[in-house]
Amino acid sequence: MHVFEQNNAPRQGESTLPGRQQPIATSDHHAVNGHPLHPPFPAGSEELVVGMGCFWGVERLFWDLPGVYVTAAGYAGGETPHPTYEETCTGRTGHTEAVRIIYQPSQVSLATLLAIFWEQHDPTQKNRQGNDIGSQYRSAIYTTTDEQYDAAICSAKAFQEALHGAGKGDITTEIKPLDTFYYAEAYHQQYLYKNPNGYCGIKGTGVSCPIG
Repeated sequence: MHVFEQNNAPRQGESTLPGRQQPIATSDHHAVNGHPLHPPFPAGSEELVVGMGCFWGVERLFWDLPGVYVTAAGYAGGETPHPTYEETCTGRTGHTEAVRIIYQPSQVSLATLLAIFWEQHDPTQKNRQGNDIGSQYRSAIYTTTDEQYDAAICSAKAFQEALHGAGKGDITTEIKPLDTFYYAEAYHQQYLYKNPNGYCGIKGTGVSCPIG
């Protein structure tokens, strides 16, 4: 069972990029549902951040889900404050491309979100999804409550059993509490809504997750 907190520091001889003190420019509202991309969010909302490869396709998996208030593309899990896309692509920020999910637990269960996470990408590929290669494409779950963390670990164990039963490999997903989510540039937000024929490189293993 390989569910762990990865060391995503730059390789020897490389330094972590310094980033900046101020946030980079991004969208104010969700292009699909018009909701604000930034807090405050409605009372009772919870936040989960996931990395499943290129965030363009990942965000589309969640934005129409009943009970999801808003989604946003961004960067998480690294060291560089307020990174740009170009900086993240160097692997020297430590971040992965991530999607922030703001949801209402009374309308959509955490188990449903986790099942989508496990089934819609390949968590056995370390630091890549398909042809997208690099630590910025790693599989990750960043939690914001103890309940989320415990549920994520339990779901990983259940899905690992299912993967092994199907002859698949070990999960490499990084699971840890969220430090900071940084918004990506405006053109990345809801990219596949703005560009319906745009690139989407995520693909599942074909194994069903026994939760949700």
